[in-house]
Amino acid sequence: PLPAASAPGRDPLTLGRRTRQAADERNARPLAGYAWALCYCAAATALSMLAFPALHQTNIVMLFLLAVVAVALRHGRGPAALASVISVGLFDFFFVQPLASFAVSDVQYLLTFGVLLSVGLLIGQLTAGLRLQAQASVKREADARSLYEFARELSSALLPEQIVTLASAFVHATFGSRCALYILGMDDRLKLASPAADDMPPLESALAQWVYDHGQPAGAGTSTLSNSELLYLPLKAPMRTRGVLALAAPRRSLFLNPDSRRQIEAYATLIAIALERLHYVEVAQQALVSMESEKLRNSLLAAVSHDLRTPLTSLVGMTDTLMRQQATLPPDIHDTVRAMRDQAQRMHALVVNLLDMARLQNRDTPLRLEWQSIEELVGASLAAMREPLAAHRVTVDSLSQLPLVECDGVLIERVLCNLLENAAKYTPAGSTLRLHADVHEGELRVAVSDNGPGVPPGAERRIFEKFTRGDRESATPGVGLGLAVCEAIIAAHHGKIWVEHAPGQESGAQFVFTLPLGAPPPIQSETP
Repeated sequence: PLPAASAPGRDPLTLGRRTRQAADERNARPLAGYAWALCYCAAATALSMLAFPALHQTNIVMLFLLAVVAVALRHGRGPAALASVISVGLFDFFFVQPLASFAVSDVQYLLTFGVLLSVGLLIGQLTAGLRLQAQASVKREADARSLYEFARELSSALLPEQIVTLASAFVHATFGSRCALYILGMDDRLKLASPAADDMPPLESALAQWVYDHGQPAGAGTSTLSNSELLYLPLKAPMRTRGVLALAAPRRSLFLNPDSRRQIEAYATLIAIALERLHYVEVAQQALVSMESEKLRNSLLAAVSHDLRTPLTSLVGMTDTLMRQQATLPPDIHDTVRAMRDQAQRMHALVVNLLDMARLQNRDTPLRLEWQSIEELVGASLAAMREPLAAHRVTVDSLSQLPLVECDGVLIERVLCNLLENAAKYTPAGSTLRLHADVHEGELRVAVSDNGPGVPPGAERRIFEKFTRGDRESATPGVGLGLAVCEAIIAAHHGKIWVEHAPGQESGAQFVFTLPLGAPPPIQSETP
C-alpha cells in the first residue's frame, strides 16, 4: 500500500510528481518563458498607452519594472533579461519624444534608459534567484518527505515482494523511472525479484552481477558501460551488498543531475537496509526455531537417558558377573556373554554422553572447578579405558612438570576418555596412540594423535557437531556424539578444541584442546 497524504496536496508522492512534472514542462518548452516575456512587456505597454499622457513617464517606468519582476518570478533569469531589454525599447519607442521612433531628442533620456535597463536586470536577477531558491526548497522538502515516507513504509515491510512494490511505486512517482530489483538469494546468487515492466529496456543480468561483485554503479550515467539504457546501483547495506537496483529513466540527463543522483542513491540505501533487516529477521527466526528444537531434543534425550541409565548399569554389572564366572559356563556361550558386555558398556557410555550433553546445554548448571593435575587426570582416563585400549599401545609424554589447571576434573576426564576411545575406534589393533601435553601462550595444550585414516578434508569442524561422524559409511560403531560432548565441555571451560593432521606421519589425526591457565593458590605448609 502507498502512504496516505498527511495534508491536502502534501503527500510526498504528489509533491515529487508535481516537482518532476514542473521540471519536465520547463525542459520540454525552453522558449515558452521568452514568449511570455514578450507578452508581459506588451501588456505593460498597452496599459501605459491607455493612461498616457495622464500617467507620468516615471510611473510608466515602474509598470515596465513590474513586468520584469513578474517575468523573473515566473520564468527565470533569461526571460527576465529579455524583458528588461524589450522594456527599454518599448519605453523609448512609445513614450519618449519623438514618438514612434527610437531617436532620442533629449540626451538625458539615455541615462533613464540605462537606469531602467540596469535596475530591470538587477531586479530580474534577484527575483529569479529567489524563485530558484524557493523551487529548490520545495524540491528538497519533497525529496526529504519522500525519503521519510519511503523509509517508514519499508520499516513495515515483512516480505521482499513488499519492498519491490514500494520501491517501484516511489521511484516511479519521484523520478518517472521504471525499476527492477535483483535480490541476493539463500545460495548467495542474484535473482530477479519480480518481472520487469513491459516498458523497460531489456535487463542485463551479467552487468547486474558485475555491479554486485565489484560494489560499483554501472550503466547509463557512469563511466562503466555507459551505453547501457539502464543504471545499475549496488544495494549496499551496513554488513554487505544485498542486491542491485536497475533503473530506466525517461531521459538520460536524470542520471547526470547531481541532486537526482543523490536521491536515487539514497533510495538504494534504504532498500538495502530494508533487505538486510528482513535477512536478519529470518536468521533470528531460524535461530529461535533451532534453539527451541534443540531444547526439546535435549529434554527428551535427558529424560530417556535418565530412565535408561539404571537398567543399563544393572545390565553391565550382570555381564561383568557372568564374565567372572566364565569357568562355570559352557564354552559355546563365552563369546555371547562377551558381546553382551561390550554392547552394554557401549550403551552405557552413550547414555553418559547424552546426560553430559544435556547438563552442558543447561547453562545454569555450574562447573565443579578445582585445581587439578593433568597427570592425574590422564592416569585416571587411561585406567578407565584399559579394556578399550587393550589392543593398542599408548605412549604418554612426561606430564609431571606441568602446572595445575582449574577445571571440572570429571568432565576433563570425560574429554580424554572420548578422545582416546575415538582414536582406538579408527585405528587397527597394534597401533600406537600418543598423548602429549605442554604449555603454550598461557594455555595448557593437550593432544591425542593416532596413525589412522585421518579426517576427510573439509570435515574438520563438522565432526564436532552432534550426531555427525567423519565417515558416514564407516562400519565402526558409534552415533557421533563423543566429539560434540568434548567440544561442549571445553567451551564451558573457555578453551578451544580442533583436529589437525598428525605431525610427522603420512596419515592420522591429532585432536588438540586447550585450557586457560590461572594462578593456583599457594600451598600452605603444615605447622607442627
